Amino acid sequence: MLITLPDKVNYIIEELMAHGFEGYAVGGCVRDSLLGRIPGDWDITTSANPYEVKQIFSRTIDTGIKHGTVTVMLGKEGFEVTTYRLDGEYEDNRHPKQVEYTKNLIEDLKRRDFTINAMAYNSKDGLVDEFEGLKDLQEKKIRCVGSADQRFDEDALRILRAVRFSAQLNFKIEDETLAAIRLKALNLRNISAERIREELNKLLLSSYPEKLSIAYETGLTEVILPEFDQMLATSLQGPYQHSSVGEHTMEVLRYFVKKFSKEVEDKKQQLIYRWAILLHDVAKSVIKENNSQALNYSKEHQVKGANMAKYILRRLKFDNETIESVSKLVYYHNYKFGHSKEDIRRATNLIGEKYMPMLFVVQECNMETKDPQVIDEMSKDLRRAKELYQDMIEHGECVSLKSLAVNGKDLMEQGFESGKNIGLLLDMLLEKVIVDPTLNTKEQLLKIAGNQKKTIRN
Repeated sequence: MLITLPDKVNYIIEELMAHGFEGYAVGGCVRDSLLGRIPGDWDITTSANPYEVKQIFSRTIDTGIKHGTVTVMLGKEGFEVTTYRLDGEYEDNRHPKQVEYTKNLIEDLKRRDFTINAMAYNSKDGLVDEFEGLKDLQEKKIRCVGSADQRFDEDALRILRAVRFSAQLNFKIEDETLAAIRLKALNLRNISAERIREELNKLLLSSYPEKLSIAYETGLTEVILPEFDQMLATSLQGPYQHSSVGEHTMEVLRYFVKKFSKEVEDKKQQLIYRWAILLHDVAKSVIKENNSQALNYSKEHQVKGANMAKYILRRLKFDNETIESVSKLVYYHNYKFGHSKEDIRRATNLIGEKYMPMLFVVQECNMETKDPQVIDEMSKDLRRAKELYQDMIEHGECVSLKSLAVNGKDLMEQGFESGKNIGLLLDMLLEKVIVDPTLNTKEQLLKIAGNQKKTIRN
């Protein structure tokens, strides 16, 4: 089995061997290479201890020297080089109490999580595959190295990683490993929110985010995302093709992946979309629809959904920008656009110029999973809103104070006193411009402001 190593990776390995040590590319980079994927980074394992590595290479960084890892710098690129090691007893379902170095590559591979991540390679020896990782790759299988119970007791995060790899690679989780996931699910309580968040992000960013259902079936979401369990237990009413809120949500995610995943290149924006879709109907699990009070239900769904989204994302330690963006899209995901350009200008002013194009995407995904009998009318409304919005953008129509032709300084130069009245006056001018965009010139707005001032004096 031949893998083409990058020149710098090959150089590091050859330098280690030239000094009497072993060196191999290891883990995910080997797995991805065998799958024909481009590795995100290249990790190297060696029989040399960290201090011996530092003696061989002129520029190194002690990134994790306590656990045997130094980063070798070649130009502006860094490559993690880690000494073969044995992990001691684990004390918190996450970290070993101590690390012991070994000169035996197989002992090092034996402590790794899954067989597909426990392969090593160099140009001299070829593929080292003691645990049949290549066979599992070919069979599209996620299987623990050795005892699944032991691997998950050592590091509970591996439980969620198994589901994440299943989603990223579209692999099946092997029966013994799956049984151990069910058995050890509660161990995830010992894992930090930040670690849980990163694994959920990778799962949602995968090509098969609907495999979150595996986390539900094995009891993981009960620990890390109980709201999803409630969604799957909540029956749907109205024009839906699915029996539960959770099933509908997974279908909306699938539609987004199929239609928009390649169009959205920014990773953070992808996450915002996918979390917004995952949580757009989260409130339906805690409120009941009352057809006789549809308006009240809609408002409750709106407010409760946004608040629940904020709560969940804060619990998972997301940054404020992501929390704000996701909750905003959840809040407005059922927004009914009017049929005139003024309606669209008002909607853009209310929702925000940043979020309007994103809201169109979320609404399309949500709409496409409903009953075909209602999709046509909804599709016409959404298409009309998008066309009006695009026309508004092309004509540069003002929808916010930042694009208003006058500002507070302009008004004060005309003799208006500073303070809250300036703000009220600007809001009044913006309202007139939203009604009639042609008024958005400095001359006309100052004239309107002047007339307002005369009216107040009189």
